[in-house]
Amino acid sequence: MYIQLEYFQEYQQRVRALIGGDRTNRLVNGALILFTVGGNDFVNNYYLVPYSARSRQYDLPDYVKFLISEYRKLLMRLYELGAGRVLVTGTGALGCVPAELAMRNTNGGCSAELQRAASLYNLQLVQMLNELNRKIGRQVFIRINTRQMNLDFITHPEAYGFSTSKIACCGQGPYNVIGLCTIFSNLCSDRELYAFWDPFHPSEKANRIIVDQIMTGSTDYMTPMNLSTIMTLDSRT
Repeated sequence: MYIQLEYFQEYQQRVRALIGGDRTNRLVNGALILFTVGGNDFVNNYYLVPYSARSRQYDLPDYVKFLISEYRKLLMRLYELGAGRVLVTGTGALGCVPAELAMRNTNGGCSAELQRAASLYNLQLVQMLNELNRKIGRQVFIRINTRQMNLDFITHPEAYGFSTSKIACCGQGPYNVIGLCTIFSNLCSDRELYAFWDPFHPSEKANRIIVDQIMTGSTDYMTPMNLSTIMTLDSRT
C-alpha cells in the first residue's frame, strides 16, 4: 500500500511538471478517491489456513486493532499528499461469501467467526474515521458501509431479483467455488440471477446495487452523507 502511495506522489510530480503546482494541488484536492483495505487481511492472512502466522501472532481483537492502526497511517498519508475527499470502505459480509460457505458454513449459514471479525473491524473503522475527521476539522473521509450493502442482497436475494446468494455463477465444486473461473468452469445460464460472480466477488448486477447505495443511500449505508450529496456540496465551493 505504501508503494501505491509513492506512485500517487510520483503522479503528482509528473502532473506538476505539465500544469504547475497550483493547478495540480487543486486537481488532487478536488479528486474523489476510493480506498479499500481489510478484507484480504482476514481472508488471506488470518483465516486462510488453520494456525496462520497472523493468528498465532495476534488474537482477533488485537489483530483488528493492528489493522486499524495501519489503515489510519495510510489514510493520514493520503491526506498529507493532498487528498480532499476519500471514500473508505469497510469489509463486506466476509463469512457469507460462497467460498466461506463452502469452507466454514454451519447448516448453510454464514461463518460466525468471519462475521465477528467483520463486525469488530467495521466498528473500529467508524471510530477511527470520526477521529480523523475531527482532527482535520472537516469531512475528508466518507465511510461506505459495504457490509450492510452486501447483507441486504445476501439475506434477501429474491427482493433484489436474485435466485441465490450462496452459489457463485462461475466455478467448480460445492457452491461453485473451487478454483478460478476458466473455460472449464460451470457457468450459470443467467448471471443476472446470481449475487456472486465467483467465490468472493459480487456479480455485476450486485455491484450496481452497491453503487446505487453509494450514490443515493441513507446514512445507514453512507456516513455522514452519500456521494450525490458530496458532489452537490463540492460543486458549490
